[in-house]
Amino acid sequence: MHIVCLDLEGVLVPEIWINVSKTTGIEELKLTTRDISDYDVLMKKRLGILKEHSLTLKDIQKVIGTMDPLEGALDFLNQLREKTQVIILSDTFTQFASPLMKKLGWPTLFCNTLIIDENDAVADYQLRQKDGKKHAVEALKSLSFSVIAAGDSYNDVSMLKQADAGIFFRPPQTIAKEFPEFPVTTTYDQLMGEIQKIL
Repeated sequence: MHIVCLDLEGVLVPEIWINVSKTTGIEELKLTTRDISDYDVLMKKRLGILKEHSLTLKDIQKVIGTMDPLEGALDFLNQLREKTQVIILSDTFTQFASPLMKKLGWPTLFCNTLIIDENDAVADYQLRQKDGKKHAVEALKSLSFSVIAAGDSYNDVSMLKQADAGIFFRPPQTIAKEFPEFPVTTTYDQLMGEIQKIL
């Protein structure tokens, strides 16, 4: 029995932090896991920037409320869910995800959570589990699922390696070159085609 695990940002929805960067004009918030492979380093940098500019959770949620899934993402996800079970494995946070999950028809999402202080500032973050995407795939395989995984960034690589089949979707060229073992897709039709080869 197969199950598909998809990354969220860059695969189904735009990068949240890039949109926050565009709205606020804070260039440093454009950095993502496509740029910095160590997630803890990246998040500590983001938390410092939020504090420096006095940005609250509400400020970020306001930006997220204006975002839509990537063009074609909802149709792709609906078609895929007709064929097999799908879980979204993301390093985003529960406080960010709801508006986007609603627009995607409420797929199952495993992600992390933010620690918010009394002033609505993002004080810290709590991982559901370190390297949670990889461990989720391991757990699914222990339940006798054959796992197909798709992602676009450094933080997806351990998930892709752990899966029975890993696929890149619109990765930066640098990452695709660094991990040539994974096929690269750039459209939802191509991604669906790679998945259907296995299903």
